[in-house]
Amino acid sequence: MKNLTRRMLTFSLVAAPLLALSQAAPWPSKPIKAVVPFAAGAATDIVARAVLEQVSKQLGQPIIIENKPGAGGTIGIDQVAHSDPDGYTILVQSNSYAVIPSTYKSLNFDLTKDMVGVTALTSVPMVLVTSPGKGARNLPDFVKMAKAKPGSLNYASAGTGGATHLGAARLNMAAGIKGVHVPYKSSAEALTEVLAGRVDYYFSPIGLAAQYLKTDKLVALAVSSKTRSSALPDVPTSIEAGLPNSDYEVWIGMFAPAKTPRAIVNRLNEETVKELRSPELREKFATLVMDPMPMSPAEFDAFLKKDIQLNTDLVKAAGIEPN
Repeated sequence: MKNLTRRMLTFSLVAAPLLALSQAAPWPSKPIKAVVPFAAGAATDIVARAVLEQVSKQLGQPIIIENKPGAGGTIGIDQVAHSDPDGYTILVQSNSYAVIPSTYKSLNFDLTKDMVGVTALTSVPMVLVTSPGKGARNLPDFVKMAKAKPGSLNYASAGTGGATHLGAARLNMAAGIKGVHVPYKSSAEALTEVLAGRVDYYFSPIGLAAQYLKTDKLVALAVSSKTRSSALPDVPTSIEAGLPNSDYEVWIGMFAPAKTPRAIVNRLNEETVKELRSPELREKFATLVMDPMPMSPAEFDAFLKKDIQLNTDLVKAAGIEPN
């Protein structure tokens, strides 16, 4: 009797988990929530909707965008970091994700422990612009002009610690020049000041500057990406123009809570990358002056580790005090 009882107990211990596993609903079996920590209509929001519309069809479940703007994106990240790691809450965030660890003194989450990368979605190249009246026609001319008058030039940004600020700070460091930082509330406002000649240079999103470059109201000196932009094929990268280690990658990516099952992360990556490689999405991104940036989860995590360290160094070099 004792042996029979022992065998029955052993069977139940082995069979119960297997039975529960077999009865578990396959993922996804209900709608997925994608948190975007910026307002509707922002670049990150536009990219999230463009990509996830088709991914939801491939997965057979709706993906509902939830905009959670505020506190530099930390409110949205915090929500996802503390969500159930079941694949039903994900994050779509810009490269401010890699800046946050060095610009906030205290956070309710640790990106390295609480979040995991799914894939990068797109890169958003910026272009260094100046007004024709400043006299520089290319990046070497501009650097020569800046070095002739140390500290006399000023540069705009769309906010302290943002991509347009840190991109310029990296270029300044690579070129060995100093400029006076003038932050504005938006990219449009910053560009207006460059057009008026009140600010000397600015790393602008290409889509915003394109109309002024076509009419020669602005001069394109270099793009910030590692490779030339398809939107400005005749404009060299800052590296091509003679400044090693001057590139600054602006990107948008997808994330999940760290304990999300690897099988779910891989499936989400697989379906998203499939969409990123589709001709239809590439055409859509081209109109937004963006380039698809598909990566495996491992590639994206390695990329994130390097980018967080790069931005930590830039924040320190730029003298930005954490909030």
